[in-house]
Amino acid sequence: MSPVDNAGGASSAVVLLSGGLDSAVTLAIAHDQGFRCYALSIDYGQRHRAELEAARRVAASLGVAEQKFIRIDLNDIGGSALTDPAIAVPVKPTDGIPPTYVPARNTVLLGLALGWAEVLSAKDIFIGVNAVDYSGYPDCRPAFIEAFTKLAAVATKAGVEGQRFQIHTPLINLSKAQIIATGAKLGVDFSITVSCYQADPDGRACGVCDACRLRAAGFDQAGIADGTRYATPMV
Repeated sequence: MSPVDNAGGASSAVVLLSGGLDSAVTLAIAHDQGFRCYALSIDYGQRHRAELEAARRVAASLGVAEQKFIRIDLNDIGGSALTDPAIAVPVKPTDGIPPTYVPARNTVLLGLALGWAEVLSAKDIFIGVNAVDYSGYPDCRPAFIEAFTKLAAVATKAGVEGQRFQIHTPLINLSKAQIIATGAKLGVDFSITVSCYQADPDGRACGVCDACRLRAAGFDQAGIADGTRYATPMV
């Protein structure tokens, strides 16, 4: 049964859409569940800016009620290989939390999604975090989502007036192969997505960063052809 609002129409949901594989599948899931989807894409000064154009393509291909782009500049605080050009993106697996972790990114992104959801009178927010095949980021874990959900209840006018926000994380317990298989069933065109942490301006992937390795392994394990475009042909 599709979710409905108080007026009997389709419920609205804000979907964080980066333009990567995971967020594209998350949008497809929200759409498949019957939500009226509002895609929120954040230009936070990321190294892989090609993902923003990918987000535009994904939103157009899957259909959204509206897509909003918000510009913030996390370069001003740095601390990540994705926001500070002086920090290199690792090309081999690292121990612990890698330098591609962006301090407070998902807290900021969910905060913006929460604000838009409140304006839209929407109680549902979707985010494509994953705690299985991921890089170990602390803000991709269930404990973080649970804590943010509690925050939403006390940090908003809607929350203190009794509305309960739900943060949907449909991918959080799936492997990358399972995410890809789910997206394939829902008709996601993976070739228009960009996952690479250092994609070139045309969106072509490096093939060696964490995101590229996880993506390639996922397609291989799912037995689905990988349409990723690489800057250097993969052998």
